Amino acid sequence: MEKKRVVVLTGAGMSAESGLKTFRDAHGLWEGRDVMEVASPQGFARNPELVLEFYNQRRRQLKEVKPNAGHLALADLETQFAVNIITQNVDNLHEKAGSPSVLHLHGELTKVRSTQNENYILDWTEDLVMGDLDESGHQLRPHIVWFGEMVPMLEPAIEITSKADILVIIGTSMQVYPAASLINYIAKGIPIYFIDPKPNIREADFDYLTIIPKPATEGVPQLIDQLYRS
Repeated sequence: MEKKRVVVLTGAGMSAESGLKTFRDAHGLWEGRDVMEVASPQGFARNPELVLEFYNQRRRQLKEVKPNAGHLALADLETQFAVNIITQNVDNLHEKAGSPSVLHLHGELTKVRSTQNENYILDWTEDLVMGDLDESGHQLRPHIVWFGEMVPMLEPAIEITSKADILVIIGTSMQVYPAASLINYIAKGIPIYFIDPKPNIREADFDYLTIIPKPATEGVPQLIDQLYRS
């Protein structure tokens, strides 16, 4: 029998308990920096060295953290369900936990791309500096979707979401667009589970919505136990 398809949308709250911060935790400051300085094409044009070093620090930090119980529980879910993870996060903790199907809406910290050819993408785990070039001599930049840029993985994410038998949303405010719009693409009657310690939606807002007001490390194992028994 074909496995039910669980589509999981994860945001910053998924990785927060592993020790990774998000700019939304600090009123528009990301590790002490205004987000537009370090997460916009304009910021990169003004001060590329600052932007590269900012992401170098994020990349170094990523080497020091591990997947948490929430990440590991989602990986275990593969034993009984077909799982697709769509994440707003740029870390690789889902992959480290063992989840094989992860789509990154906002890019990946462990990759870089050409400033002139967005399809020229390289795996990258060390520091990126000015003078690191693509094969045509163009500067490389973080493979991150900055404010004001298109989200190229949105269409594949919509297609995946439309095939969900169960939708699980973890650790996201559901106010970051276009990611927040994905909930509108599920089929009618599909159950939705929302895991967040401070949920900003109500069960009355959507049909078949269940809210689990807990952090990912507690809420995800609780939900998975429930799905296994259902």
